[in-house]
Formats: sequence, structure tokens, C-alpha cells
Amino acid sequence: MKITDHIKNAKGKTLFSFELLPPVKGKSIDAIYNAIDPLMEFNPPFIDVTYHREDYIYKQHETGLLEKISYRKRPGTVAICAAIINKYKVDAVPHLICGGFTKEETENALIDLQFLGIDNVLVLRGDARHADSSFIPTPGGHAFATELLGQVMDMNNGKYLHEDHEAFKTDFCVGVAGYPEKHFEAPNLKTDFKYLKQKVDMGAEFIVTQMFFDNTKYLEFVKKCRENGINVPIIPGLKPITSSKQLISLPKVFHIDLPEDLSEAIQNCKDEAQVKQVGIEFMIAQCKELIKIGAPVLHFYTMSNPEPTKKIAEAIF
Repeated sequence: MKITDHIKNAKGKTLFSFELLPPVKGKSIDAIYNAIDPLMEFNPPFIDVTYHREDYIYKQHETGLLEKISYRKRPGTVAICAAIINKYKVDAVPHLICGGFTKEETENALIDLQFLGIDNVLVLRGDARHADSSFIPTPGGHAFATELLGQVMDMNNGKYLHEDHEAFKTDFCVGVAGYPEKHFEAPNLKTDFKYLKQKVDMGAEFIVTQMFFDNTKYLEFVKKCRENGINVPIIPGLKPITSSKQLISLPKVFHIDLPEDLSEAIQNCKDEAQVKQVGIEFMIAQCKELIKIGAPVLHFYTMSNPEPTKKIAEAIF
């Protein structure tokens, strides 16, 4: 079922969903099941599966020469989605990214997903590789999320690469990312909304936000979206703080602000167990407020660690 239909069928009730990481290469599917099982009691209508593009390692030979080797750290998104659908009977939402794929590879992945009966995809540009200072497109691939979105919409209209004859029309419900605190590469919010509006006009049917810790920023983002003619569902992305190190890492990696009261409360904690408890309690309060203001879904970035999300869901659902 499409995410838009799940939201419509909920008739105003806030839904629960979450996102997980595929296991690193060499791990079994049990890593996925262990991340999902504790959260199924909260009846998620869909589960997101992220994708991380290839990265590089350098292997040193006996001669001293370094060989640059490309590898994918987290393989198996299509197979994981199939496993989730088969085992849990819920919708799986794979992430599609630009980096690491040619247009032909993207098309093949979309064909496989359609054959599996997957109705939803989340279209993203994706991050730069660790060794790169900025995002570098894959030769023969897409440079921007709008281009990737365009390819998905072409297939929804029966237009495939290198084909002139009439073809089967896919029917993917496509989501895109939104940034309540602005995408860090956008020069200003106006430009950010311009491109978000372009994606919706192209056919995107829902938005999932970057994590945030101040609900006023989500409210302002929703307001600005509506003022800009963006009327699709806007799903808040959420992640509880579980470590004092995240006071530095989250703003640095995700380009977000942390509220002063949350930051001070964590700095006053005596140990990491107390930090985790503060983060969970803060997120419970944040979620209760989001439910009151009518957020369609609470979407948790679990990083495949279900414990904190389970404690939050127990308090609010």
C-alpha cells in the first residue's frame, strides 16, 4: 500500500514507523530481524531501509604500493525489503540514491522493486563518500535528487531508458527529503523551498524531514511548505540522543541545532546511562507534542538500535 493511503486510512491518527540500516557486509539477515522484532508491537505500516553508497579502502601490497578498492559497506537493500515484506507483512520503503549507480542500474533496481510488489520509494541524492569533500556523481548516473526523481516518474509514465515502444507503467509512491533547518548546501531557505516545490510538482507525494529537536522548526517548515504550495504529507524524522558525544556529532554531521535546555541537561548528566534517559524523556515529550499538532507519522531513525525507540513508543502509543 502507498504511504499516502496509509496516512489517509488512519483518519488523523498519528502512525508509527522507523528506518533501519542494512547490516554491514558479512552479517546475516538476523541483524535486521533483531532490529525489527522489538518494534512490531507498535504496528508500523511501513519500514524504511537505507542505502549507503560505495566507499573506498586502500590495500597495501608487499611492494608498498596502495591499491584503491571500491566496496559497498551495506549491501542487500532489495533483498532486505523482500525479507521484511515476507516475514512481517508490512510495506518496505527502500531508499534510492544517486551515488554509486548508473541510470541503467537504477532502472534495473526499480524493475526488481516493482516485481517484488513494493509500492513506495524514498528518493535522495545521498551523501558524499568519506574521502570526498563534496558529492561526486557516479559516471553515467544522476547528480541531483531531482534527476533521480525524474527517472522514477518516467517509469511511472511507461518511459524506460533506450526504449521507444509502449511499456508497462510502474506506480511508485515517491517520497523526498525535507530540511526544517535548511539543507546545508542550500544558500538560503527560499532556494531550499524552490527545489522542494519542484520535486513535488514533478510528482513526489510525501516528505520525510531531517531529524530535529525543536518542534517550532517543524511547525514553521510545514507552514512555509503550505505557503509555497507544497501540500503533501510532511512526516517528521526523529532520533533520540543516546550518547553525550552526539552533542557534537549530530550538529556536525547533520547540520542541526540542539535546544539549549536539552544540551544543558545532557551536560549535567553524571554518566552515559543518565544521558540516554534524558534523551528518551526529551523525545517522549517532543513526540507527544507532535501528535497534538497532527503529525501524520512519527518516523524514527533507529540506526538499527531498537531499544530507545521502543521505550519512546511505549510511552506514546
